[in-house]
Amino acid sequence: MSRTTSVGGRYVSTLFRTKNVEQSIRDTEEPEHSLKKSLSALDLTVFGVGVIIGTGIFVLTGQVAKNSAGPAVAISFVVAGVVCGLAALCYAEFASTVPVAGSAYTFSYASLGELPAWTIGWDLVLEFALGTAVVAVGWSGYIRSLFDSWGWHLPAYLSGRDGASGFGFDILAAALVLLLTCVLVVGMKLSARITSAVVAIKVIVVLIVIVAGAFFVTGDNYKPFIPPSQPQEAGGDLKAPLIQLMFGWAPANFGVLGIFTAASVVFFAFIGFDIVATAAEETRNPQRDMPRGILGSLFICTVLYVAVSLVVTGMQKYTKLSVEAPLADAFKSLGHPWFAGIISFGAAVGLTTVCMILLLGQTRVFFAMSRDGLLPRFFSRVHPRFRTPHRPTILLGVIIAIIAGFTSLSELAELVNIGTLFAFIVVAISVIILRRTRPDLPRAFRTPLVPALPIVSVCASLWLMLNLPAETWLRFAIWMLIGFVVYFLYGRTHSRLARGEDQPAETPKAT
Repeated sequence: MSRTTSVGGRYVSTLFRTKNVEQSIRDTEEPEHSLKKSLSALDLTVFGVGVIIGTGIFVLTGQVAKNSAGPAVAISFVVAGVVCGLAALCYAEFASTVPVAGSAYTFSYASLGELPAWTIGWDLVLEFALGTAVVAVGWSGYIRSLFDSWGWHLPAYLSGRDGASGFGFDILAAALVLLLTCVLVVGMKLSARITSAVVAIKVIVVLIVIVAGAFFVTGDNYKPFIPPSQPQEAGGDLKAPLIQLMFGWAPANFGVLGIFTAASVVFFAFIGFDIVATAAEETRNPQRDMPRGILGSLFICTVLYVAVSLVVTGMQKYTKLSVEAPLADAFKSLGHPWFAGIISFGAAVGLTTVCMILLLGQTRVFFAMSRDGLLPRFFSRVHPRFRTPHRPTILLGVIIAIIAGFTSLSELAELVNIGTLFAFIVVAISVIILRRTRPDLPRAFRTPLVPALPIVSVCASLWLMLNLPAETWLRFAIWMLIGFVVYFLYGRTHSRLARGEDQPAETPKAT
């Protein structure tokens, strides 16, 4: 950490002081603050597939095919998969080099400094909290639908805020979050076993849809594969994409540009693979298994997404696809309504693992920030028996259960996406910086073509961020402003680096 003679210089240097990588790894060996190592490459791959495959594969496919890309939505999934793949290569290098809980937060602390690390950590807390709550509310909707089909009806005041005239609490969403909180407290291996079983069911349902739907594909439905371009009028309010407000440019639907417009939407279906990196500290052989888990889960999901998109647009003309339930309605239109039940069941089961893994990711980031002193150290002590961060898990589980029960979060869902893309950018930049500042670090996996590939990753993620609504950027800025207040009032003076508890050792200089 650099020293300066001026007061202002010292103040700035404290904001960008970095935490030594070796110290981060030593912290994981402290008995009171160490997590149990129990995960394999297969467990990590299952976690990745479990969180990536959610409602996106069942809903977004038809939505963007009908409104933006036509049958070429399959190419849009490939484009989005490539953007995520670029980020995944950066995550794989960091997670295998710095196998510490916290994901992008830990990576940026080792390369960019304390304030950037706090910023990304605060961002991830929001991303995972809202993601967990949104998914829990979505799961509740599927379960209520199944209950209704069986003749069971929950009282309106226990069915959530949507449509409620007075008091409304989503009891099912809150109960799911609390149940999964208990599972995560008991242990990661139990979580992995439950996830493996649920993911197996979910993937089987997706494969049934692909195989069965393939028998109903008609070649004429693919014509034209890339429909003619339809330019859209630029909007001027906060609901318009930020790039429109900045440059007056409106994206086109259909045509080649429509493929990229659709990619910015279907990207949301890939969100979650980065959560695999939060479990690095609980992996038995992170140097080998983290790259396999991150890249393997992303590859599997991309293949499944492309296959589903080709099947659904081949079964039914893209102009006739349903926006709400395209896969289920496509089967209904061909006289096979019972497939709708299978798809609904798969979606409900799948959302269970998505919710659990999002909650897992958030608690690990919170735990890492607490262990570094940026949040109260009370939350960084692990359970003496289960070796899990039970205190932040319970605290965040209860808070998210309340949020999910009382709040309709549909308008806030896009905050999850902007938070993820922001994390992608930070990790890509961190790879470049750490390569220059710590070339001596052993790297079991190396991101190829550095710095070119990370720079392309930054540009691709920034492009997708600019296509998000301006109001999403505004809400994100407000949350970040709150985070800066918390950091300067508490984190800056209570961090272990500020108290001299983590004195960075001298590291070799890059030549």
